[in-house]
Amino acid sequence: MFFRTAWFFLFVFVAASAGAQEQQAIRIGLLRFGTVSWEIDTIQHHGLDRRHGIAVAPVEFASNEAAKVALQARAVDLIVTDWPWVARQRGEGGAFSFVPYSKAVGTLMVRRGSDIKTAADLKGRRIGVVGGPLDKSWLVLRAYTQKDFGIDLAADSEPVFGAPPLLNEELTRGRIDAVLTYWHYAARLEAAGARPLLAVADMIRKLGIAHDAPMLGYAFREEWGADQSKLVESFVAASREAKALLAESKDEWARLAPQIGSDDPAVLSALQAGFRAGIPDQWAQAERQAAMELYAILVAIGGEKLVGQAMSVDPKTFWPLTY
Repeated sequence: MFFRTAWFFLFVFVAASAGAQEQQAIRIGLLRFGTVSWEIDTIQHHGLDRRHGIAVAPVEFASNEAAKVALQARAVDLIVTDWPWVARQRGEGGAFSFVPYSKAVGTLMVRRGSDIKTAADLKGRRIGVVGGPLDKSWLVLRAYTQKDFGIDLAADSEPVFGAPPLLNEELTRGRIDAVLTYWHYAARLEAAGARPLLAVADMIRKLGIAHDAPMLGYAFREEWGADQSKLVESFVAASREAKALLAESKDEWARLAPQIGSDDPAVLSALQAGFRAGIPDQWAQAERQAAMELYAILVAIGGEKLVGQAMSVDPKTFWPLTY
């Protein structure tokens, strides 16, 4: 009996070890309550990572900056950030690469009944802006209003920089006239009755960029990506399957409600619609070129404070994966 029991546990140990070897772990840094956590949770809940022979291992951080430091220190394999950051790192000697996560970045919102009808009406208004003066969405809005209306909102309005929950509250209470915020906070505002004035994606198109340029993506060390190219491909495949599920299934959003922090059907529906709109449906040469055109606009308005020494985009910023 002893030998049979010993052989049984030895078999279980060997089988578990083989399974661990087959499913290579990918450490992904994320914010616990960020939108990326919803996708990663979906991947894990449905075993989409295991289906592709990998094991997603989330590592939670308190801020985006902490996640960036962890990536630079090799404490994680992937984080979600914007490609201008990746381009800047490459310009300063850090060999990182990028694959798209979402083309949804932000939306300019106004209160219900506001007399603000176009971006030209923002002149002289108090505008809430998530982040700081170098926030990419704010720079895009400034570039658009300069081009179409001849106004620079940095000088011709009163920007109020702050965190998304605070600015949502300020808009609701009428202390600011508009807010430029992340898409998922915009979705909550819309569910509560606020009105979207203009999405950042629309601003980019109005700047003359014809193709989508997904701003957010998974960033990783180029060396790691080269050594683990199959892992990268498998992770992207699992990510896209999770996106398809989240785009179509209302049950998934109901399951994620505790993590989202709301079970209000209107909020969940708005979040699902915003998530669906942000799914990159194509990533090829045209989209890469659009990103480079957008970068030139950001350089022109944000300057060295934004991009450092990287005045143009190294093509290796974008990982050679197309769909």
